[in-house]
Amino acid sequence: MADAALARRALRLLDLTDLAEDTTAQATRALCARSLAAPGPVAAICVWPRFVVAARQALPAGPVAIATVVNFPAGGAERPPVLAAIETALADGADEIDLVLPWRALLAGDEASARAMVAEAKAQCGPHRLKVILESGDLPDQAAVRRAARLAIAAGADFIKTSTGKSGSVATPEAARTMLEEIRASGRPVGLKPSGGLRTLADAACYLELADALMGPGWASPVTFRFGASGLHGVLVAAIGTAAPPTGDHGAY
Repeated sequence: MADAALARRALRLLDLTDLAEDTTAQATRALCARSLAAPGPVAAICVWPRFVVAARQALPAGPVAIATVVNFPAGGAERPPVLAAIETALADGADEIDLVLPWRALLAGDEASARAMVAEAKAQCGPHRLKVILESGDLPDQAAVRRAARLAIAAGADFIKTSTGKSGSVATPEAARTMLEEIRASGRPVGLKPSGGLRTLADAACYLELADALMGPGWASPVTFRFGASGLHGVLVAAIGTAAPPTGDHGAY
């Protein structure tokens, strides 16, 4: 695939993210403007819950969704505050919720607690998209990634996502392959979001080629596939050949 064509395809699948600890409402508004700028738009922006209102004010209903994070980044919160955070975020205007799976509980043998978190979060989300972050790089092996993916899908996840990018672990093709295999086996329309450590056009090509090979060349679209990698934005824009403001990783996950 030619670089420009690959970049155009990947750009439409990008969740442009600012989860920096010191970010501001002004930075959120700038992120929203960048999400719509040529040669965009991207699929979504993702911000801390406290900035959802500012994002909604900057992004009326349109081509770019607003996502936010809960139980993030450690994945160790109790269910009631997580569900309350989802309720508030949706009331503030969020379209999508990115939930960290209680993966430590899962590894400790408390599968019921992890499953309940996802199921109750999905019930709270209703028609809104729920992405479940497995933190695959912190799981001990691919068997654990498979177990976490299977649990999240069975409990109602609309997407499964590799990483928060906050723990030092990043996406890997091996984890993405395992997760795609579980999506395919489920028979449900579940999406994949590789996130963490994706910074080059070659990274984007690797994951899209994997999705095409396992799921079919027409499968990856904004409703089934996302990149959680804001550092890719400038790379993709440059490959397309359109000038854009410099962008950093902005706490990309």
